[in-house]
Amino acid sequence: MTLTKHIAPPIALALALTAGAAAAAELPPLREVKEIDQNMLWAGLAVEVSDECPTIEVKKLKGVSFLWGLKNKASSMGYTDDEIRAYVESDSEEARIRRLGEAYVRQAGFDPKTPEGLCAFGEAEIARGSIIGSFLRSTK
Repeated sequence: MTLTKHIAPPIALALALTAGAAAAAELPPLREVKEIDQNMLWAGLAVEVSDECPTIEVKKLKGVSFLWGLKNKASSMGYTDDEIRAYVESDSEEARIRRLGEAYVRQAGFDPKTPEGLCAFGEAEIARGSIIGSFLRSTK
């Protein structure tokens, strides 16, 4: 399952409910806006953990609220709905975020390619109270 299948619907809903934003001036690509891109990484990691780990669930309402907040933040910075949608639905951005996520999990000492590694990573993130952990709930 791809990250955009989980992330794109809430963002698409936010786009549908939000009036168009003002035309963007010379803005960097959203992938270069750390406060957006880094938070998309955290959300994507939480979704991946919940998809692959049978003992961890994602807190859906919290996740949707968080993604709406990111959408609103990007809009307030001057990004158009089309620019936001292009970023969220981009296959190349999804692949880049996936690579960053795998590297992050490996750096934390876990295997990002196995359910066991992702479960251990998710439990560790919950225990340390990280942003990623705040999106997750252990069902053990």
